[in-house]
Amino acid sequence: MAKFVELMDTTLRDGEQTKGVSFTPAEKLNIAKMLLLEAKIDRIEIGSALVSEGESEAVKAVCGWANEAGYLENIEVLGFIDGKKSVDWVRNCGGNAINLLAKGSLKHLTLQLKKTENQHFQDIEKTVEYAKETGMIVNVYLEDWSNGMAKSQDYVFNLITHLISLNVERILLPDTLGVLMPKETEGFISNTVGSFHGVHFDFHAHNDYGLATTNSLAALEGGARGIHVTVNGLGERTGNASLEEVVANINDHTDLNTKANEKALSNLSKMVEAFSGKRVSSNKPIIGESVFTQTAGIHADGDAKGGLYQNRLIPERFGREREYALGKLSGKASLEQNLNALGIDLTPEQESLVLKKIVELGDKKETLTREDLPYIIEDVLKRPAEQKINMIKCSVSSGKGVTSKASFVLAFNGKEIEEEAEGYGGYDAFMNALGKAAKKMKITLPSLVDYEVRIPPGGNTDAIVETKIVWDLGEKRFTTIGVDSDQVMAAVAATEKMLNTILRNGVSGKKAKPKPKKNDAASKAKKPVKKKVAKKAPTKKKKQ
Repeated sequence: MAKFVELMDTTLRDGEQTKGVSFTPAEKLNIAKMLLLEAKIDRIEIGSALVSEGESEAVKAVCGWANEAGYLENIEVLGFIDGKKSVDWVRNCGGNAINLLAKGSLKHLTLQLKKTENQHFQDIEKTVEYAKETGMIVNVYLEDWSNGMAKSQDYVFNLITHLISLNVERILLPDTLGVLMPKETEGFISNTVGSFHGVHFDFHAHNDYGLATTNSLAALEGGARGIHVTVNGLGERTGNASLEEVVANINDHTDLNTKANEKALSNLSKMVEAFSGKRVSSNKPIIGESVFTQTAGIHADGDAKGGLYQNRLIPERFGREREYALGKLSGKASLEQNLNALGIDLTPEQESLVLKKIVELGDKKETLTREDLPYIIEDVLKRPAEQKINMIKCSVSSGKGVTSKASFVLAFNGKEIEEEAEGYGGYDAFMNALGKAAKKMKITLPSLVDYEVRIPPGGNTDAIVETKIVWDLGEKRFTTIGVDSDQVMAAVAATEKMLNTILRNGVSGKKAKPKPKKNDAASKAKKPVKKKVAKKAPTKKKKQ
């Protein structure tokens, strides 16, 4: 049977050392719950002692919930070798496990602390013994351990020997500056583990050379029993080992395993992305927006004929589905995959005309989504799309020192509906008015989960703005894009597409069943598995 690797997620502590990232107590609590309840992570480090009043409030909130839910021993807080100060701070916040930060290299000890080895060991002993007297679980970080092993191994081993005599729970070995190569990591870990049998060692990687995930795997080869990670690879400088990458690699490329729930990783990533304000690169493994999207037509064709361009990282593992991009590289198979998903039937001649238009738009660098297809078909074939809602008039006003207002007239099933509302920004006011109209139309609006504005470089004040909005229907997500010279009107155009999309699929948001065509290879391709997406707080970009 495969052995399980213990994962310790430090998104809420080390991840918060990312420039510009600061989680509120409520955000830390929500992330902590998702890490433990849904992602099934073994342990989480949620903050640092003595930092601020806000940090104290956050740690109290998480520990209070964890105590009631039976997860308190899975919660850890960073503390310092400072006698009773850190220990009392953690205890007063309701914590039961402390990760003490000791010096793991002689250079750090002598230049930063300006103490002798014996002085530091005595200080560690006092703090550890006090923590254990209060009943706390004690783990110890050896800060700068990687450089310590390279330049002062005797000191490192003397420190570990002393910690073992104090009966600490785990010894945490960080590559603090992210300087190790995989062979060095495996060698240092193997040497350490082999010299101290039966001790639980964790490895904590940093990504300065882009090797955090690889070094984490090398540490496991060397005998480490635990690996530290962060969601989306957040962390100081270039970040830490990415939770998503580490989990997938352990499960697929080692004889070990993790207890992590892979299906929860995508939603967890989106939550942390929203709360941190740090957008994930579209090509980031596992969680990037585009990593399960085939762009080349030959790839779509190969997938339709037997999944020829797929590997073990199938999107369904991570609660996602495969997509086929529309653009200048699209082929017939790419178009058919998307038509099939929308339940739209076209003749071969019509498909050729639509495909020609898609390629033409792609050449102009226009971004297309599946939801744009009905509009492209309308334009090319000169036939009306299922446009049940049309925005006839729309006015949005906002400014400094005034309340934003929006009003519009829209046509719905042959009738005109007029509404107005106020809001904290122009688009917020528009959405408040739309909420009123939706009740009259008996439409349930989806949740807005992401809002992105793209303005081509060049500095022209009249530049065309592209606004991309991601919506949550409850069963799946979809994206609509609006284009206009005015940012808010671009968002209104994207929202109009959203309304027609949900009406085309039914107001419940359920995806229309495809109408398979006879002898259509694309229709025989494996259908993507639907996913349930937890509701997220709107991103801070929503109010424009």
